[in-house]
This record gives sequence, structure tokens and C-alpha cells, in this order.
Amino acid sequence: MDRPSRPLFALALRFGSALSFATLLMIVKYAGERHIALPELMFWRQAGCLPVIVGWLAATGKLSDLRTKRIGAHSRRALLGTGNMVLSFGSFLLLPLAEATTLGFTAPLFAVLIAAFYLREKVGRWRWSAVLLGSIGVLIVSRPSGAAISTLGASMALVCALVSAVINYQIRDLGKTEAAACTVFWFAAFGTLLLAPVLPFVITRHTPFGWLMMAGLGLFGALGQLLMTASLRYAPVTTVIIMDYTALIWATFYGWLVWNHFPPIATFLGAPLIIGSGVVIAWREHRLARDIAVSAAQVD
Repeated sequence: MDRPSRPLFALALRFGSALSFATLLMIVKYAGERHIALPELMFWRQAGCLPVIVGWLAATGKLSDLRTKRIGAHSRRALLGTGNMVLSFGSFLLLPLAEATTLGFTAPLFAVLIAAFYLREKVGRWRWSAVLLGSIGVLIVSRPSGAAISTLGASMALVCALVSAVINYQIRDLGKTEAAACTVFWFAAFGTLLLAPVLPFVITRHTPFGWLMMAGLGLFGALGQLLMTASLRYAPVTTVIIMDYTALIWATFYGWLVWNHFPPIATFLGAPLIIGSGVVIAWREHRLARDIAVSAAQVD
């Protein structure tokens, strides 16, 4: 039975997801600046998710959702996702939070390029215009006030967005047969196994506050993913995606609170172009999906 549409509740869930992921990345940056190695941060991000997800499923009586017949597809998604986490976390270590967050919003632009050049889909003027608009936004954000931000950090953020677009296709394919929690669990499980052999070489001694940060990586990572997937139970992605962009608000707030950094004017000029392009792409894909559904219904 289909769940009732509850758009306001879905928006609230998605807002919580954006806040959770922004908090996760703030912890990554803060911990990395205290000389905690990137592989260790990634390990605790993955390993810490597992008890949260299992506890959630046990509490809701849905442990059976973890069963899968597509372990190979999950392993491939985890391999690509773990590599992408290097890019994501690395970009946040090298860039201010707001700038790294803004560049991460370019994933829809790369999704259009993949659709056009790899999947050979027909892309019309609306989506091409959105790609152009977003590209201008990237150029503005990457050169704030004439002083370039870290080239490596910006490159990692953009490649991360590209790989994220590819991962979205993997997740969409897995979603045809797998529960959302199943995909999240196996990503964390395989990621933990991939990173465990490296951990003895990079792990450091932590204070109680350090261990609190490591626990926070898993908690906010799992919470963000669970809230994100839960939002889609009550509204389509085109309704809730606008809340993903509130991550920029939280990134700006954390940057000011923790690092006393406020983004330059160029970030506020480029961010609306990137965000606007993402909204246009989401709207256009929604319209195309609706037109296809109407055409199919007419044929039937």
C-alpha cells in the first residue's frame, strides 16, 4: 500500500538530513585539523553507522530488510562510494566549509552530462541552460575576490560531485529491488571491511572528546542517510530536494562559529547560480517523468 503524501513532514525530514550531513562534515574538518588521519575518519564514519542502522531496524522490526541477493552490486557501490569519500572528506579538509559545500551541489550538472554523453539521452535547452548557469557559478566560487581557493580542494570537490552523480545511478538501480536501509547498511559494512586493514597504521590515541568526535561521525552519517531516505517515503525527490541546499546555511554557520570564517561575496554570488541550476534540472526531470507516465497511460 502506498504511503500518504505528507510533503511538510518530508521537508522536515530532509531538513534534518541536511543538518546532519553538514554536522558530519564539520566534525571531519575539525578532527582532520587535529591530525587525525583521513583513513581513520573514514573508518569510524562507516563502522559507526552499523550499530545505528541495525538498532533502528531492530526497533522498527525490519531487520529482514538487510537480506539481499545482490551482494555483488552492493560491493561495487561500496568500492566506488569509499573512493568518493576520500574526495569528499579531502575537499572539506582543504577548503572552507561553505565553498566545499557549494561545489558539492554540482552533482546534478554532471548527471546531465552523463545522461547526454554516456547514456545518449536527449537533453533539451532547459537542462543545457542549467548546466551553463551552474558552470558560471563554479567559476565564480572557485575564484573568490580574485584570490583562488585551493586548486586541489576545488578539483576534489568537483570530481566528488561527478562520482556522486554516477553513484546515484547505482543507488537508483539498487532501489529497484533493495530497501533503502539495506543499501545504507551494506555500504557501511563493505566500507568498514575495506578500511579495517589500514586502521592499525593510522589510528591515533584519542582523548574522551576525540572519541566523542569519532562516535559523532557514525551517528550523524547514519542519521543523515536515514532521514534522507525516510523523506522520500512521504514526497518525491523533486519536492524535498530544495532542503538539501540548506546545508550551505549550516556550513556557513559552522564556518563562522568554529573557524571564524565568513565566505567572501563571490561565494554568495556563485552559490545561487549553482543551486538554481540544480533546481531547474530537478524540475525539468520531474516534468519529463510526468510526461512519460501520461504517454504510457494513454497507450494503455
